[in-house]
Amino acid sequence: MNVRLMVLPAGEPGGIRVVSIPEDRKEQEAFRHVTGIISAVEEGDPDYSWEDIEDALEKHGYRVLDFVLGPSLD
Repeated sequence: MNVRLMVLPAGEPGGIRVVSIPEDRKEQEAFRHVTGIISAVEEGDPDYSWEDIEDALEKHGYRVLDFVLGPSLD
């Protein structure tokens, strides 16, 4: 099985997330779709949390995955 992944960047390393892209979406379309979902959550609730965004992504077929972030290159 081939899984396509997308990294959701963040200002802090602890905020970085990795999600799987649903099979019925192209990569470029998925990026636009995810940013739209995140924007809708942010606009709908100024006190949103990551869990709110995760729930919204999962409703649209994206899965948040566990991952290990390597050491800093500093």
